[in-house]
Amino acid sequence: MAIGTKIKTYFDGTWHDGDLPIMRAADHGSWLGSTVFDGARYFNGVAPDLEAHCERVNRSAIALQMAPTLSAEDMVAIVWDGLASYDATDAVYIRPMYWAVGGDPTAIVPAPETTAFAICLEQIPMAPTGASTTLTRTRFRRPVLESSVVNAKAGCLYPNNARMLTEARSKGFGNALALDAMGNVAETATANIFMVKDGEVFTPIPNGTFLSGITRARHMINLSQDGVKVHETVLNYEDFDSADEVFMSGNMSKVTPVTAFDDVAYQAGPVTRRVREMYWDWATSKA
Repeated sequence: MAIGTKIKTYFDGTWHDGDLPIMRAADHGSWLGSTVFDGARYFNGVAPDLEAHCERVNRSAIALQMAPTLSAEDMVAIVWDGLASYDATDAVYIRPMYWAVGGDPTAIVPAPETTAFAICLEQIPMAPTGASTTLTRTRFRRPVLESSVVNAKAGCLYPNNARMLTEARSKGFGNALALDAMGNVAETATANIFMVKDGEVFTPIPNGTFLSGITRARHMINLSQDGVKVHETVLNYEDFDSADEVFMSGNMSKVTPVTAFDDVAYQAGPVTRRVREMYWDWATSKA
């Protein structure tokens, strides 16, 4: 499913122009869901934390009982080779992915030696400065490790996120703020979440029900170095009702201000603006 333009696909050891067909009907990934991926971004001539995203897709493959076929270092080199055909002014979504082709005699368990690999580069603009969203409660919750592979960025987890988004949109909101199995705030349907209260920043403590994002970690480092106190802690909906600012953190848009949570309104305040500014300063310093 292409959502951008100027697509390039790395498959079977070479780059191809366009949205190349790479999976077959009988592949394990096609009908039993052994797909994992990661997402990095290229913009202003830089690809921040690219190696970290490549390392994570390898960890995700292992979590789904597959055998990674490339090192993160080799993956990074392949990505940069593909990015050479884009301009520095292009914004590109970088998506490395694995899936199993075969399975064991029952077909259920992936056969690690059949792991396939591809990279998709897709030109997708960065969100404009000032773009924001709204949040609402959702009846759907994040799963736990005992029932789902929440320690991986796996395609099989996303139907649950889609239910959250559909519910939120049906209520007139842009995204959903989801709880974990214990009733504590975990993340939104598409990104990690932060809130600001009295000049300090709070974010749900990673408890194995959601991925603690790479961009999330970068924001926490930048904030701490800027002298802002950052708390990883247990949060509930009532904490967000009384927050001064709320923002989402994800690879696709990096920082997204939240302007409402149900009937509570927020401003895109100074901490949120500073987080965005610091991220871009850090990212472009890597050029």
